[in-house]
Amino acid sequence: MPVLVMKFGGTSVANLDRIRRAAKRVGVEVAKGYDVIVIVSAMSGKTNELVGWVEETSPLFDAREYDAVVSSGENVTAGLMALTLQEMDVPARSWQGWQVPVKTSSSHSSARIEEIPTDNITAKFGQGMRVAVVAGFQGISPEGRITTLGRGGSDTTAVAFAAAFGAERCDIYTDVDGVYTTDPRITDKARKLDRISFEEMLELASLGAKVLQTRSVELAMRYKVRLRVLSSFEEQSDTAGTLVCDEEDIMESNVVAGVAHSRDEAKMTLLSVADRPGIAATIFSALSDAGVNVDMIVQNISEEGRTDMTFSCPTAQVARAEKALADIKSSGGLNFAELVADKDVAKVSVVGIGMRSHTGVAAKMFKVLSEEGINIKVITTSEIKISVLIDRKYMELAVQALHDAFELDKAA
Repeated sequence: MPVLVMKFGGTSVANLDRIRRAAKRVGVEVAKGYDVIVIVSAMSGKTNELVGWVEETSPLFDAREYDAVVSSGENVTAGLMALTLQEMDVPARSWQGWQVPVKTSSSHSSARIEEIPTDNITAKFGQGMRVAVVAGFQGISPEGRITTLGRGGSDTTAVAFAAAFGAERCDIYTDVDGVYTTDPRITDKARKLDRISFEEMLELASLGAKVLQTRSVELAMRYKVRLRVLSSFEEQSDTAGTLVCDEEDIMESNVVAGVAHSRDEAKMTLLSVADRPGIAATIFSALSDAGVNVDMIVQNISEEGRTDMTFSCPTAQVARAEKALADIKSSGGLNFAELVADKDVAKVSVVGIGMRSHTGVAAKMFKVLSEEGINIKVITTSEIKISVLIDRKYMELAVQALHDAFELDKAA
């Protein structure tokens, strides 16, 4: 039998009625002749509740016990889904991560999948099981302890299973009906894309689009797993949702595929830093050790042996960045006049594989922002992306203006 992987997020399994609805979708695919691996998240809100219980019980918690608690939400969903399928006369059973086993690293709460042996599930398929319901987000470490993969880890679990089993496709069921050219809550002109390349989806995911977890898209691109993003709440057809696939599988595409935004950004500027070899390594090694996720980096022209260094990071990590840089300054490892933090900025980006072969995208983007009176604070580019930092109050205006300027409401 061909294998299909179906992943259901928290909103898709939020209660028993939604689990029944999801199970019916699984039954449809079984009737088509697939052996199905279903990856489930915890019921909506359950993981946050479990995390809250851990933090209330032990503020300085043991990460191994944290994983044991927060992974339990997926176990409940997997069992209920298997029971629902059995009531529909579909041969199914649930699997926890350790039973597969999903072998991971030992980094509790942020483990990475290292191997998924297929023998156990394949043997059960051979014995008549049609659906393996697997608890997402979890695995087992070399030491035999339960691990979790971090927020959104069930997406990664689903893609990893699709790669391991050579699945025909990996369907991600969520509360949206596909990938849009931008956030439909910001502009009603946002258009659902029928197809998008792995590279474009990876950029959009990393730049703030929350449809798919970044790690899951990286994995899909590496192993050429065709992803389809679908809504759990709408009737489906074979062409529903958005297919995330190889660039070669897309006949025509706009120069720009989408506009992404990230509201929770901060701009950090080190004033009057010594301009000498190794200074950047000193700064960003300290930030890395402190767990600060640095994105955009700009260094000004040197003057009299001093320069300014600007970088962006998530707003929630500003205090951590300030402490890390203050510590190396007090220890004599870094000399700077002042660290200025601007927490009132947002990042807006345009993304598209068509930018490789078309000129003028940056010029058009900057002209549009200028005409709207929006000042650009920082710019960074890649082969298929241009990102800018702007004042947060202009974020929605910028997204709408760029979406209109690149005519993203129209198909290629």
